Amino acid sequence: NVFVYVKEGLTQKTFPAPKEPLVVFDQQGCRYHPHVFGMRLGQKLEIRNSDPTLHNVHAMPKTNAQFNAGMPIKDMKIERSFDKPEIGVKIKCDVHPWMKAWANVMDHPFFAVTGDQGSFDMKDLPAGKYVVTAWHSELGSKDVNVTVEEGKPANITFDFSSTDKK
Repeated sequence: NVFVYVKEGLTQKTFPAPKEPLVVFDQQGCRYHPHVFGMRLGQKLEIRNSDPTLHNVHAMPKTNAQFNAGMPIKDMKIERSFDKPEIGVKIKCDVHPWMKAWANVMDHPFFAVTGDQGSFDMKDLPAGKYVVTAWHSELGSKDVNVTVEEGKPANITFDFSSTDKK
């Protein structure tokens, strides 16, 4: 549930629109799936309700426009998108207060969400020097400077053991 992304160092400033048409965000078992996700600017977010109960999707961004949509019908689908980059867009269900998720909207494709053991893979990042950031909804952000060499994997470790937040 940690979102990892390139914060600084990209020399290319624009990137082609993503080939994948949408990101799927589901309400299932009174939980949001996935809990943390990344998407690109303008990319469609398909929101599904797989439960036979009323949910709503209340996105509370600071930079983008908010939306708040009720979804009372099982298998109902709606689409939304974001038009500005933003980290940590909180999404909540006003009906079920324990349901929370976090969207992260990027203007480039170099991001990932960690797996169960904390690992991640950022494919096709060109050789160069970068600031890579790991963001967690409760623990804040940590930055690491990393040099990526052509044809070699770069290993990054983030330490969230200290209590300071960025």
